[in-house]
Amino acid sequence: MDKFLEKIDKLVVFFIIYTILFLVFFKTLSYTLPFVLAFVFALILQKPTKYLVKKFKIKISLASILTTIIFFTIIISLLTWGIAALTTEAIQLGKNTQVYITGNTDLINKYVDILREYYKNLDPSIVKTIQDSLSSSINKISALTASFVGGMVSGLLNFLASVPYIIMVVLFTLLATYFFTKDMTSAKNKIRDIIPSQSTIKLSYIVNESKKMLGGYAFSYTIIIFITFLETLIGFSIFRVKYTLILSVVSAIFDLLPILGIGSIYVPVAIIYYISGSKFTAFGVLILYGVVSLIRQIIEPRIVSSSLGLHPVAVLAAIFIGLKASGIAGMFFCMFLVVFYNIFRKVKVL
Repeated sequence: MDKFLEKIDKLVVFFIIYTILFLVFFKTLSYTLPFVLAFVFALILQKPTKYLVKKFKIKISLASILTTIIFFTIIISLLTWGIAALTTEAIQLGKNTQVYITGNTDLINKYVDILREYYKNLDPSIVKTIQDSLSSSINKISALTASFVGGMVSGLLNFLASVPYIIMVVLFTLLATYFFTKDMTSAKNKIRDIIPSQSTIKLSYIVNESKKMLGGYAFSYTIIIFITFLETLIGFSIFRVKYTLILSVVSAIFDLLPILGIGSIYVPVAIIYYISGSKFTAFGVLILYGVVSLIRQIIEPRIVSSSLGLHPVAVLAAIFIGLKASGIAGMFFCMFLVVFYNIFRKVKVL
């Protein structure tokens, strides 16, 4: 009984400390973002830096500079290309959608008349409600498109206005990445020198397990997003859907959101192509939607559980409870809770 109560006490203390640290971390992230990014980047660059030192017999400082510069050059180049391509496609999409809706009012009304004829036996009030809903939906789509384009332009202007801040963040992140990479490669055992050996072993195990599991968590969801992006890109290209790149990127992002999901992109695209007369494309997009959703449901528990070393049911429970409780933030809270509980259980702290 005493052991049971002791275990409960440890679990309560763990939950309280974890919750406080979680809230503090995310509440202060706007101030610590450059250093958090730098630490993550340094973890990525640690092995390439060691490889350069070992392979070419160069100093750790020089190897750290080379890996940091190459890494940031690749990241900045990809971001620049991606932002430029997405902005161009977004503006074209917004303009063309408004032009299409304005220029095809008669066609839209024709489909409304067809629906009216189909539902002529219904109560007139119901028919009127359907008409009003369709008309309202069309107006909302047009307004939403205009708002989206305006938001993109506004966002671009805000981005340009905040360039000095962004440059400062990039500069601090770059410098911190260099120092973190150099320290992780050359002075990894500094903490061990001031901590008793027994504690050092346990601490090292906790740190290594945390890096492995959190890295696995980030890597697993990166794979899921990339798979959704690739499936959408290939599928939309096969069915010759316009603006494939931006729609694929948005679908991959929406795939992580609990309420929106990829259906927020696929269904409107299918409706637009059906109304425009491209029924083959419309049905193809709907079929693709079903296939992508099915694959997502199958691979997510497997990829995440294998990356974290957790049981798929535990992963499913954490995702479901987190999303139900507080959306994306709740999902991250529950996933990290399960991860850290598993880590501390392995080292027999809990």
